Amino acid sequence: MTADVLSKVPTDLFIGGTWRAGSEGGRFDVTDPATGDVIAQVADASAEDGLAAVAAAHEAGKAWAATPPRQRSEVLRKAWQLMTDRADEIATLISLENGKALTDAKGEATYAAEFFRWYAEETVRMDGMVTTAPSGANRIMVVHQPVGVCVLVTPWNFPAAMATRKIGPALGAGCSVVLKPASDTPLTALLMAQILDDAGVPAGVVNVVPARRSGEVVSAMVHDDRVRKLSFTGSTEVGRVLLKE
Repeated sequence: MTADVLSKVPTDLFIGGTWRAGSEGGRFDVTDPATGDVIAQVADASAEDGLAAVAAAHEAGKAWAATPPRQRSEVLRKAWQLMTDRADEIATLISLENGKALTDAKGEATYAAEFFRWYAEETVRMDGMVTTAPSGANRIMVVHQPVGVCVLVTPWNFPAAMATRKIGPALGAGCSVVLKPASDTPLTALLMAQILDDAGVPAGVVNVVPARRSGEVVSAMVHDDRVRKLSFTGSTEVGRVLLKE
């Protein structure tokens, strides 16, 4: 099953709804931590590729933000169903590149899929609010709107769940995303991109850019004015660097 699973996983960057090599043509090894064997070679994104992903997300985000909540909800629910149907395959991939025991990986695959189902249901319940100001002199109206392009940076330890828990609410709210997965575990993130594409997410709404030069790529993206939100899970050291950016 291992070889079969790996043969189905894309290994290029996913930008604007297409799979492409990095602009500099480089690739990096993904290894099985249990054996040290190289199991795949993945396209290595540059800062230029990161900005291309931001541009694609910005362009696609306009139409996605205007998509009815029910339609966005159905796309997320379809993604949940596809992940559920492919749970064994996802678990095997997590175990291969992350080193997690297969039983634990199966738990993560189920857990990760549930974020899509949860946010599919929440997507149609993003109500605004009208209330009275503390002074009593005014009425305050709160309206929820998509914030725009979101850069999502995920760690190696939960390669599926940390991706879906960030992607799900962003897509549900009408935002487009650029996912930069940990370089130790990029394959699961690329499989998530394929599943979301199969679920009907429009081209450019989800982009995935694995990179060995994480700092360089993420820095270029967060300095772009089109990026409106950064979601980061990782070490305190890297978090402090990103806060300074």
